[in-house]
Amino acid sequence: MFIDRAKIYIKAGNGGDGCTSFYTEKYVPNGGPDGGDGGDGGSVIICAADNIASLSEFRFGKHYRAENGTAGSGKNRHGKNGADLVLKVPRGTVVRDEETGGIIADLFYGGDSVTVLAGGKGGKGNARFKSSRRQAPGFSQKGEPTKEHSVILELKTIADVGLVGFPNAGKSTLLSVLTRANPKIANYPFTTLTPNLGVCATDDGNFTVADIPGLIEGASDGAGLGHTFLRHVERTRLFIHVVDVSAADGRDPVSDYNNVNTELFKYNAELKDVPQIIALNKCDSAPKENIQAFKNAVDGEIYEISAVTHGGIKELIRAAVNKLAVLPPLAPIEYEPYKYPDADPDAFTVARADDGAFVLGGEMIERLARTVVLEDRDSFAYFQRRLDDGGVTKALKKAGIKDGDTVRILDTEFMYES
Repeated sequence: MFIDRAKIYIKAGNGGDGCTSFYTEKYVPNGGPDGGDGGDGGSVIICAADNIASLSEFRFGKHYRAENGTAGSGKNRHGKNGADLVLKVPRGTVVRDEETGGIIADLFYGGDSVTVLAGGKGGKGNARFKSSRRQAPGFSQKGEPTKEHSVILELKTIADVGLVGFPNAGKSTLLSVLTRANPKIANYPFTTLTPNLGVCATDDGNFTVADIPGLIEGASDGAGLGHTFLRHVERTRLFIHVVDVSAADGRDPVSDYNNVNTELFKYNAELKDVPQIIALNKCDSAPKENIQAFKNAVDGEIYEISAVTHGGIKELIRAAVNKLAVLPPLAPIEYEPYKYPDADPDAFTVARADDGAFVLGGEMIERLARTVVLEDRDSFAYFQRRLDDGGVTKALKKAGIKDGDTVRILDTEFMYES
């Protein structure tokens, strides 16, 4: 099944915990701390691959997590870094943060990649906290946890030429003639349910052609299939607007032409700047007065063709080649890359709970909580110094704390003493 939009949840790996260990060996009474650091968590990387055509891989799998780093161990052995998670998507995939809508990356070229989430840092082992004043630290640091985020993957087909027009105008047949592609062709609405791509080979080089599913009135508002696939027309340099001029099913060719353009421009006003060539299809069975009436009503570069008999196809290809020769090449969209903000390591909050306890929160406090062991004297002394140096003690006094009051950090409580 062709999937061109997917919502997934991604999470980088947590950092591994540092180790609290002391070197012990016979006849070595003062071995000292030898706890190793935890390994870093794996990152989440999204990469564009040329051999993938849709986002169908993400239809059922919604949660993707990189590997966690492993804990350190004694003898200064560091934990193993978690493996990165690499998600492969088709060329032309735009990655957005779901919450803000910010564009994280436009993976336009094959091989383009972006590190969406970096893995958590591994915690430091107790050997890292040894100093001249603290010879035997009895604590280590826990690994940095990471948060899960939801992102939107949107595929926007990349093609030099986009075939647009009403259902049954003959776009799929024309694509098969231009490129030798094998799209599904039948005489009923919405035969084409997915964008089809092909390559048109000429003496002057090749160009890619995309058959965009038929647009109907109201497509930009969700009618028919247009709302689903209109995004695929944004990556084209040139439109070949295919119009069924035979009016065999009672439709008005001029109205069809105008309605399709209305839906295109309503969806994205910038599409007015994309040049168009009009291909009047089924001229082999169309009354001459229909062709002339269309030419009288519509200004533009018009070619009479028949996708079935191949009449006028060479002239249409030549016109497309000449247009493409003077148009700028396809390029990624211009955007300011969105990055998930790094937490401020010095940020903290002081709040008062209903039971009167002073509750400390914020990135600084959470990092401290991963580092200290309140039952260890050296660790608790380190904790107190960090509170003093970081301005937390001053903030607690400003909030009215008194000796004997309860201070709560995550699930841990202790009594305040000045």
